[in-house]
Amino acid sequence: AEPAPQPAASPAPVVRPEQAAAAAPQPQQAPVTDLWQRVRNGFRMNDMNNPLVREWEQWYSSRPDYVARMVERSSRYLHHIVEEVERRKMPTEIALLPMIESAYNPQAYSRSHASGIWQFIPSTGKHYGLQQNWWYDGRRDIIAATSAALDYLEKLYGMFNDWELALASYNWGEGAVSRAVARNQARGLPGDYESLTMPAETRNYLPKLIAVKNIVADPARFGLKLASIPNEPYFTVVTVRRHIDVKLAARLAEMPLDEFQYLNPAHNRPVIKADGSETIVLPLHKAAIFRANLDNHDKPLVSWQAHKVKPGERPEAIAAKHGISVAELKSINGITGRKKISTGQALLVPVKAGAVPHLPDLPAPPIAKTQKARYVPPSRRGGVQKAAQKT
Repeated sequence: AEPAPQPAASPAPVVRPEQAAAAAPQPQQAPVTDLWQRVRNGFRMNDMNNPLVREWEQWYSSRPDYVARMVERSSRYLHHIVEEVERRKMPTEIALLPMIESAYNPQAYSRSHASGIWQFIPSTGKHYGLQQNWWYDGRRDIIAATSAALDYLEKLYGMFNDWELALASYNWGEGAVSRAVARNQARGLPGDYESLTMPAETRNYLPKLIAVKNIVADPARFGLKLASIPNEPYFTVVTVRRHIDVKLAARLAEMPLDEFQYLNPAHNRPVIKADGSETIVLPLHKAAIFRANLDNHDKPLVSWQAHKVKPGERPEAIAAKHGISVAELKSINGITGRKKISTGQALLVPVKAGAVPHLPDLPAPPIAKTQKARYVPPSRRGGVQKAAQKT
């Protein structure tokens, strides 16, 4: 039998050089190990070439010790903030904003009563879910305040579709910026950041951020060297379901008290008042140590409690009841000079051995009145740079 005819061979496909290059395996990029490089990779805001940027570049670059302190403080928080900023697809310049607001000092407090690294005033903090009471101030809570600040910035960007105007609003208030834009538009003028009439603080606000961005982008150009920050988490969160002294928590974590307080700056008193889901922040390598030591700790966890002054109750009686002197009572509660203990005031006092600590829910103390304050926009405040420069 004749063999069956075989189909003709198909001609070999023509592969163009550019197709061959695309099909070739691409070399894998090395993972970014330095957090500053990750920050640089995410820069998306426009450059700003004006004299104010140059002035602030000079200001920061002429203070290398100040910049080094900012960097050292930011090293605890920056990875978490960059993660959150990237998760929300925001430009990583936003992660540098606490350098302008507070120099990354979690205890920063402005003359307009703004607090924490993101500098929330009390009302805006409450609006964005930051609890504030006698025991705790969420404006200083690194995790809670970061989430609130980014929520606020997302809202502002949604209003203006412009990061420059969003940042101006974070400083000056969205109402003020909206009115300034409307005034310009009514006059046939541009409504961008640099065209608006605004207070000096807001006029300098974005140039400060761009100056810091430029320094982070190329520190050598400004004669600076930024300490390397590993591109990895610095801390983790541990849930505590029982009240515990701050000093004891630091000891159980086997870490210095000041380092513990840097990670947990929101506690107003020397006691962490647990509400069933209270969390503390610990360096990643300390979490297991803390849990093990807490499980093995068989002594009381709390040595402080609250006492609310009753009508007619004298300081001498309060001190005697709790086994301390009046001088100690005043010292513990920061009562100096001619300040008096008044009815209804909450005081911190020691817990007697074997007693159950009294840790009631108490409101935040009223803000102390100072000299007549200038108007502060409902969303923000002024004078933060001065507060930051003291650090």
